[in-house]
Amino acid sequence: MISKPDKNKNRKRRHNRVRNKISGTAERPRLNVFRSNQNIYAQVIDDVAGVTLVSASTLEEAVSGTKTEQAASVGKLVAERAAAKNIKNVVFDRGGYIYHGRVQALAEAARENGLEF
Repeated sequence: MISKPDKNKNRKRRHNRVRNKISGTAERPRLNVFRSNQNIYAQVIDDVAGVTLVSASTLEEAVSGTKTEQAASVGKLVAERAAAKNIKNVVFDRGGYIYHGRVQALAEAARENGLEF
C-alpha cells in the first residue's frame, strides 16, 4: 500500500522554516494568513507581546463572491482595520502556502489598501 504524503504536515514544516526567519514586532507586526478549504483568515500579530492586533476572515457577513474574491475582500478588511490602529508596515507570513491564488489575492488587496510589505 502506497501512502499519500501529509500535505498539512509538509505545509507546517514550510511554515516553521519561514517563522524561524521572520517575527512580528510592535513597529512592524506580522500579517499571518491561514487558508482552509472553505475559508481564509488573516491576522496582524505582535510576536514580542504575543497578541493579535487585527483580524479578519471570510466568516464575516461583509464577505461574498468566489473564494478568490472573498480572499481579496479579507485583505481589504484587514488593511482597513490595521490603518485604523495606525499600522502601516507589516511582515507578510504566507503560512507555508504558495504565494498564488487566494493567498496572493489577499496580499495584493492588503497592499492596495495601504499596508506596506
